[in-house]
Amino acid sequence: MTPTPRAHAFNTAAAQYAASRPSYPPALFASVEEFIGRPLADCRVADIGAGTGIATALLRERGARVIAVEPGGTMAAQFREALPDVPVVRGDGNALPLADASQDLITYAQSWHWTDTARSVPEALRVLRPGGALAVWWNTSAFDVPWIAAQDERVAAHCGGTPRSGRPRPDDGDAVRLAGLADLRVARRQVRWSRTVPLDTHLANISSRSAFLVLDAADNNAFLARERDHLRRLFPDERVAETYVVDLLVAARP
Repeated sequence: MTPTPRAHAFNTAAAQYAASRPSYPPALFASVEEFIGRPLADCRVADIGAGTGIATALLRERGARVIAVEPGGTMAAQFREALPDVPVVRGDGNALPLADASQDLITYAQSWHWTDTARSVPEALRVLRPGGALAVWWNTSAFDVPWIAAQDERVAAHCGGTPRSGRPRPDDGDAVRLAGLADLRVARRQVRWSRTVPLDTHLANISSRSAFLVLDAADNNAFLARERDHLRRLFPDERVAETYVVDLLVAARP
C-alpha cells in the first residue's frame, strides 16, 4: 500500500474489481485456523488493504469479528456498499490506524506486496495481541496449465513485463525472505483451487490488474479483443475454467 500510481489505479476500477476478481477457497481459511490453533469464530481480525471486501466477507462468514483497513476512497466506498455492517477505516498498512495489542489476527489478501516491510512488519506486531498471527496470501495463476502459461506470456508482452510463468515458484525460505518475515516463525501452505466463469468475467479480471490500469485504454481494448478471439477457440461455450494456487504465509507474533 505504498502510494504508487499502480497502487492507486485500483480506485479507477473498483466495481470491476469487485465483480471479476477471484475469491478464496475454504481450505485457505482452514489452513489459517490450523496454524493459529483455534477457529476464526470470535477472533478479532483486521483485514488490511481490504479492497472491495472479498476476503473480509469470507472471514466474517467464518464468524470472525472483522475490521477492514483500506487506503483507497473508491475501493472503500465499494466495500461499504457490499458490507455495510462491517467497519472499514481509511488507512495504510505501513501505519495502521489500530490500537496496540488489539487484534488476534491480521490478514493481507493480495495486498502485502504494496507495503514497506521495514514498516509494516513492526506495525503488525504492534497491533497483534500476544499469541496473535499475521497471515498474508496471494491468488497466483496455475502456470502448469498450458493455456494459462501461454496467456501469461501474452499479458506480459502487452504490459511490458516479464512472464510470471517463466519464474520458478520460490521455495519456502525464499518466500519468507521475499515477504520480509525472515525473523518470525512462519509456516507456508499452497492451496490449489479452480473456478469457471463467463468469458467476460475472465477478461474483466485480467484488465483489473494494476499493470493494465495504468496503460492506454485503447491499447488495452485492442488486446482484450484479440484475447477474446483466442479464448473463444479454447472455450467455445465462453465458460473459462481458471485454476489458481493460493500462496499463504502465516507468521506468529513472538
